[in-house]
Amino acid sequence: MASSEDSSFFRDRTLINGFGLFWLAVATIATGWFFIDGLDALLLAWQTPEYSHGPLIPVLSAIMFLREMKQYPPQQGVVPNRWPGLVVIGTAFLIGALGKLARIDDIVAYATIIWVAGMVLVSFGWSRGRKFWPSVLHLVYMLPLPATIYYKVSIWLQMVSSEIGVGILKMLSVPVFLEGNIIDLGVMRLHVAEACSGLRYLFPIMSFSYVFAVLYRGPNWHKAVLLLAAVPITVLMNSVRIAVAGIIANTYGVEWLDGFTHFFEGWVVFIICILMLFALARLMLLLHPDRPRLADALDLDMSGMMTQLNGLRAVQATRALVVAALMGVTALGIWQIANPEHGGPVARTSFALFPREFGAWQQYGPEERLTVDVERTLGADDYRQATFVRDTDTPAVGFFSAFYHDQTRGGVHSPEICLPSAGWEIAKLDRIDIARDLGVEGSFPLNRAIIQRGESRMMVYYWFQQGERRVAWDIAAKFNLLLDGIRRGQTDGGIVRLTTPMARGESE
Repeated sequence: MASSEDSSFFRDRTLINGFGLFWLAVATIATGWFFIDGLDALLLAWQTPEYSHGPLIPVLSAIMFLREMKQYPPQQGVVPNRWPGLVVIGTAFLIGALGKLARIDDIVAYATIIWVAGMVLVSFGWSRGRKFWPSVLHLVYMLPLPATIYYKVSIWLQMVSSEIGVGILKMLSVPVFLEGNIIDLGVMRLHVAEACSGLRYLFPIMSFSYVFAVLYRGPNWHKAVLLLAAVPITVLMNSVRIAVAGIIANTYGVEWLDGFTHFFEGWVVFIICILMLFALARLMLLLHPDRPRLADALDLDMSGMMTQLNGLRAVQATRALVVAALMGVTALGIWQIANPEHGGPVARTSFALFPREFGAWQQYGPEERLTVDVERTLGADDYRQATFVRDTDTPAVGFFSAFYHDQTRGGVHSPEICLPSAGWEIAKLDRIDIARDLGVEGSFPLNRAIIQRGESRMMVYYWFQQGERRVAWDIAAKFNLLLDGIRRGQTDGGIVRLTTPMARGESE
């Protein structure tokens, strides 16, 4: 029978635990409300095929976290060094606030992961909490890539997969020619679209390889190989998929590709890649000094998970946790009170009133409209496409410009991305300043590219327009977008592109 002292201790401990759960709930709710824009962006991203694996990532991270709690049990006595976690949490709120000011929800989502890392340090202290980094770092696999990086990676994967796929077709004596990411089989042309880049397989496979490397019992270089192998395995499988599609189209016709594409999308390619990852691990075990079995080399012990989960109820209402909760409430309160909704629609003239004459140059024919599918992909709020001519001896110039009221919802697509999708190869790309040539003050940076498709060549000039600022580098344009969003709440912008054909042998 328990003594009165034991009962008093139990009551006090329960009360403290209750306070701990209360402050943890306050911190979580206030922070979730503050980061709601980023969480909404995550939910939207998870509805796309490339990030449909996203909801599984927090679950896998939670399982890894419980395993780490068992691996690193708590030490007796007072937990030291909780305060570094508050610095991390403060950094998370600062980054989140910048993302909210710039109206770039992805930045807010990234800040959420930093906050999770800070709460782990606050709860377990620096000495123990920093050992849980694998489960926290795994959360980055649920985040969408920034749009600019996403499209660059997508185009690169399309090009590499197309090159390897065409190489496989040539090895099998299939007559084929590659233009950009368009595979020419002679009787038909296959477009290696964005959906064929392999990103919808790469992201979940990278997550799986990360977990696989964490569970693997072996040398660190084995873990590194398993982690990095996700990219070449995915590219190889995607290339094989493209090659098989080319064989089917060449042998049976394009109409057979729909069934093949649906069959090889999703879990089929994913499972094959996972089996290849297991095969790689088995191969590396041959280099292991003890030659263990694959089942023994993976730490799959899940015992004690519920015990660790129940232990989370014993969270203490430490001063660091209370401060973390108050930081969340304060950040939320300041944002709700200040609510800096600066900026608004930009006053501009519609492209419908764009002039048809520029000095000796006149528009040739009516305005050119894009197809419905291309317009949907472009996503611009307004655009203009037309051809201008001067005389019979001067090559025509194609003019294209697109405007976006809010570039945080996708925004401008660089021609470096769009041109290869149309079968053009970028033979040369330079960034130059033509301010002196135009006789204007300041700088006038732009991109000058030579593109080719077969024997056709074209000169392309383009730049990104942000207010009065002209930017050549797309990464710099995104950075300026962030600054403009923070300072003025303006996230509008556009692109201007000029194209003209080049005669055979014509120099720059």
